[in-house]
Amino acid sequence: MSQYGDIYGGGGGFLQGGSPYSASGSPSGGRNKEASHSLRPLTVAQLLKATQAHADAEWTVDEAEIGQVTIVGQVVTIQSQTTNCVYWIDDGTGRIEARHWVDSTSEEDSAKWGGIEETKYVRVTGTLKTFGNKRYINATHIRGATDPHELYFHILEAITITLMVDRGSSSAASASGAAASAYTSPQAVSSAPDEYSHLPPLQQKIIRFISAQPRSDEGVHVSSIARATGTQGDAEKISDALDKLMDEGLVYSTIDDSHFNLST
Repeated sequence: MSQYGDIYGGGGGFLQGGSPYSASGSPSGGRNKEASHSLRPLTVAQLLKATQAHADAEWTVDEAEIGQVTIVGQVVTIQSQTTNCVYWIDDGTGRIEARHWVDSTSEEDSAKWGGIEETKYVRVTGTLKTFGNKRYINATHIRGATDPHELYFHILEAITITLMVDRGSSSAASASGAAASAYTSPQAVSSAPDEYSHLPPLQQKIIRFISAQPRSDEGVHVSSIARATGTQGDAEKISDALDKLMDEGLVYSTIDDSHFNLST
């Protein structure tokens, strides 16, 4: 994924909430730590075929657990309400609902989620949930997909990752010509000269600083990252860099929007 940083673009962040549709409040919430550390590109058809052993179990696709997911598709309808906004997304393989809970007191929230229109293509990131026998994506981020190739890239990437999971990264990568990604085995990743060399300098500094810290479920606070990367006093700059890294699936937020860990 990382070699397509321009396609993934900026923006990100994870919302908190106690609604039945939220990550913490859903009846189907509660994932193991390993699954929650991943961001997997999938098609809507794959999400609709995902299974659970029981209501509180992790979702699986082809017997592989999934955590955070990302899809690309066209916005068919938008239903705006006081507390939430529902988007019906169609990617050509099926339709699924993406639900975003509105924080009306936050200008940042309004700016991040504004500008999404019907008939436009978008990238949705979030977690698969179910409530009242209805399956949906609890959206942590939605942004416009302005590059005309993004949909095709996403479908190909979803196929590649599915093959990697099913057959092992080495055989799938050699068959498809895919580069190392967050789903590649550690042995395959280590063969690359520097998997982060394509990133801008600040993003490289962030990755290397987080990777140098003791691994914990809590992750690293953004203030520590800012101090280590020399971006103290420039909240917009560090926030933008972290958003781009999250869009690429290289980092994710942990206990709140201020703590981050590496996805690999």
